[in-house]
Amino acid sequence: MTDDHKGWHSRGYLPHFDCPESIQHIVFRTLGSLPKAVVDALPASVDRRRETIDAALDRCRGPLPLADPQPAIIVQGAILHFDQVRYRLLAWCVMPNHVHVVVEAFAGFPLGGLVRSW
Repeated sequence: MTDDHKGWHSRGYLPHFDCPESIQHIVFRTLGSLPKAVVDALPASVDRRRETIDAALDRCRGPLPLADPQPAIIVQGAILHFDQVRYRLLAWCVMPNHVHVVVEAFAGFPLGGLVRSW
């Protein structure tokens, strides 16, 4: 692992593994996609927390900006832009209020930077 990759780390609520050549499933969501009541009631267990968030996102409450093809195409373009340069893109799915990406990061391109670039 290079110095710029963090390995296992957490910001206190969900562990992340940042290592080149490891396959990652990343989910990111749009603003307002989780109602405040859901966020306030999130369980302490990481597994239960992930299940609760996934279920809430799949219910598609709140704004659905990516249901509009124009912004969805922009997000898809951002994900595809550095494929085979900074990472190997294995799969992606743009949902109405969140995005799934399965990716293998290349050495020298930490996971946090990839996600911020999208």
